[in-house]
Amino acid sequence: MRLVLFDRQTESRINFYPVALCRPIWELRCGMTSLGEKLIAKIGATDVVGFLPEYIADVYRERSDWTINDAASLGAEDLLLVNARVKAESFEVAPTGPSQVAFDDNGECLFARIAKEDLGKLVTDSIDGLIESAREAFPRYEGEIATWNYTWDLILSNPEQLTKDFAAAGRSGNVGHVEEPLAIRGSRDDVYIGKDARVHPMVVIDAEHGPVYIDDGAEIHPFTRIEGPCYIGKKSILLGAKCREGNSIGPMCRVGGEVEESIIQGYSNKYHDGFLGHAYVGEWVNLGALTTNSDLKNDYSDVSVMLDGKHAIDTGSRKVGSLIGDHTKTSIGTLFNTGSYVGAMTLIAGTGKPLPKFIPSFAWFLEGVVTKGFGKRKLFETAKIAMGRRDHEWTPAQEAMWEEIFKITAEPRMDAIKKGRRAMRAQRS
Repeated sequence: MRLVLFDRQTESRINFYPVALCRPIWELRCGMTSLGEKLIAKIGATDVVGFLPEYIADVYRERSDWTINDAASLGAEDLLLVNARVKAESFEVAPTGPSQVAFDDNGECLFARIAKEDLGKLVTDSIDGLIESAREAFPRYEGEIATWNYTWDLILSNPEQLTKDFAAAGRSGNVGHVEEPLAIRGSRDDVYIGKDARVHPMVVIDAEHGPVYIDDGAEIHPFTRIEGPCYIGKKSILLGAKCREGNSIGPMCRVGGEVEESIIQGYSNKYHDGFLGHAYVGEWVNLGALTTNSDLKNDYSDVSVMLDGKHAIDTGSRKVGSLIGDHTKTSIGTLFNTGSYVGAMTLIAGTGKPLPKFIPSFAWFLEGVVTKGFGKRKLFETAKIAMGRRDHEWTPAQEAMWEEIFKITAEPRMDAIKKGRRAMRAQRS
């Protein structure tokens, strides 16, 4: 059986922007692992291929050994096609068996199980052709298929998922380097310190209400408090951080200040004081000193988020912080409003008061308005430098992908720039 993970350019994809602008949805984190890793583990697949938006494909090929967007991989095997939005935990479909399909209320395919002998009935020259022909050829699955629908679903589910992932990993104890005094509250069976991880003296690990997993090569500096459930990724550093419950911090991050129930994809910096709560932060982000987001409204009503700069979506939750795209940089003292959308490749200069709830990708937010600033080339140069500091390369494929993202995100950006120009003219008159 071959597992085909797919993330097509459907209308639902915007629901995971800005963090899915430059990666497939299956790469998004919840708990200790990605959505794709959870699906692969649940299904028990060893043969995995992927289909994703074409503009991302070359970059993903550079970081993965999977076969990507290759129609030839859709033949000669029993296939199980699974949408990246499917929740692994509740996916109870057998990997092999009679051909059948499932679609949601919007007509989006959630999975298709295709027996090898039925492939001849289908169009196999593309993932879209395969799915559409399977829609017509095979019976519908009668059960329920649970899905992730928005980025904040991942944030809100993160504490519970951390606990489940820790149990699934089946690890506890210390194989790293711990300097005393170290205070561990709760059971030591709920703490794992990985290979070559270093825990400095005067650190508190509080596992009373959930487990703590410190992955290989991570470093925890003095006066850090880590509350479980929590995951600290490989080679990440906590610098005197107040790491509240429910955090997933990916690899190679630098984190200080206060962080609560947030997900950081990886390779991002929040060195300094400031609060990050109920947020999802992409890669290569730098949050300047005292950058803070609100995650709770003063009237305790549900938080809304604008994904397109125009239409507010009720999250159904009283706590949602910021969604921050890759390569975004903030100045000191930046204040994000509750439920803020902050696009990718954005440069933000704080104003001393809460910023607008929607800031588009590739924006230069200067003097309180969205501008073109010094343009995308300067942002690309900064990205190249930032990646080089972590021994990663800004490749031609990276640049081509971000050029396409610049086009994809053009409309809301131009609307915001025009609005900013009108505001500046009004100030001068």
